[in-house]
Amino acid sequence: MNEKVLFDTDIGSDIDDALALAYLLREPRCELLGITTVTSFPEQRAAMCSVICRHAGRPDIPIHVGAPQALMTELVQKTADQAVAAAAWDHASFAKDNTAIEFLYRNIAAHPGEITLLAVGPMTNVALLFMAHPEAPAMLKRLVLMCGRFGGGGAEWNARNDSHAAAVVYGNFSQSRPPLHYSCGLDVTTQCTMERDECRRKFAEYPILAPIRDFAEVWFERSPRVTFHDPLAAVSVFDPEVCGWHDVRIVVSTTPPTNGVTVPFYTGTDLPHKIGETVDSARFFERYFSTLAR
Repeated sequence: MNEKVLFDTDIGSDIDDALALAYLLREPRCELLGITTVTSFPEQRAAMCSVICRHAGRPDIPIHVGAPQALMTELVQKTADQAVAAAAWDHASFAKDNTAIEFLYRNIAAHPGEITLLAVGPMTNVALLFMAHPEAPAMLKRLVLMCGRFGGGGAEWNARNDSHAAAVVYGNFSQSRPPLHYSCGLDVTTQCTMERDECRRKFAEYPILAPIRDFAEVWFERSPRVTFHDPLAAVSVFDPEVCGWHDVRIVVSTTPPTNGVTVPFYTGTDLPHKIGETVDSARFFERYFSTLAR
């Protein structure tokens, strides 16, 4: 059975967003309804999405520019470094107007109970959607996030970049709730890593990754490895058993010095969130790369 998916991403900073998009484009059960971009220079991030979609033979997929700033605080993530590599590839150009929020809502309203919203960047677009349309969360099939760190150790990047948005998305607001709310946090994603040289060898095997190999070289200038944060969240949409999940209630701190810290509560009658506590990394990599080979 196909899954209708909307993909919200901050592609262009880490390389894992691009790898997640490649997976969605090759997953035969994924009906990708559209892509929205978020955080600094979202129009450049949209151009990167266009590169990957066009290279994959999917120029038809709608791509919409979202929020360039956090709700109430200054962004930590101020650049989209990998966007420079998009110039060598065919892509559409995008204005800076925020069309993402209403695009997301139109699709969710048109397909109530059918859409998985997969969000792997700062939660600004999703929070604005939920604030503008408080009924939207309940109209989803499920919400799947790459967000949070649930075993202690400080704030995860997406939650830290817009802690107020993360608080809204986890329910610190009067909106309705998604029927299912999954989070792949650093507790599981950091167990899915690959060193730079192995990545180069592996990525060369898959034609869909050709432009992403160029993006990755920008990433490798400052990192010796890839952590497959966002691909794990994407794979979990279609193979939930890749992670072991635990029902919790998440509260997000919005005040320094702990802003963006995601605190899980394991007891009580109201446990609306599922967090990944364990991961089968071998199963994940097999699912991911076998899908790219299709």
